[in-house]
Amino acid sequence: MYRSLFPRDVLAEMDRLQRDLQQALDPSPTIRGFARHGYPALNVGGTPKTIEIYAFAPGLDPATLEVNLERGLLTIAGERKSPLPDKSDKSDKATVHINERFEGRFRRVVTLPDDADPDQVSAKLHDGVLHITIQRRISAQPRRIQIQ
Repeated sequence: MYRSLFPRDVLAEMDRLQRDLQQALDPSPTIRGFARHGYPALNVGGTPKTIEIYAFAPGLDPATLEVNLERGLLTIAGERKSPLPDKSDKSDKATVHINERFEGRFRRVVTLPDDADPDQVSAKLHDGVLHITIQRRISAQPRRIQIQ
């Protein structure tokens, strides 16, 4: 009886193909971010005093990242290089069987609310997480009004 070195379940393969096709055609968010143009994955939230943005970009050099804020748009851009051997290099005998890691240039744009203060922005990269904090304008922050 013939036995494959790589046994496959036909139903599991069909399920994988269906998921791949849905991900390619459906721009809705998934656990990995958006199906297209979803790198780096973002979490955006805030407090009454700040807007907090987390970009998950493990393995990136801070020198390759660029964060800009202009006219209410926050842009995170950069480039992620592959640690794998270059395909054009024929002298190396290494073979890549699976490469699921994103490589290349990326750009994410976030529209900020009107109360974001462009003069009060900080960005820190730690353990592959870029944390951007934008202060809200003092005039827009909630405050208690004394009743006389």
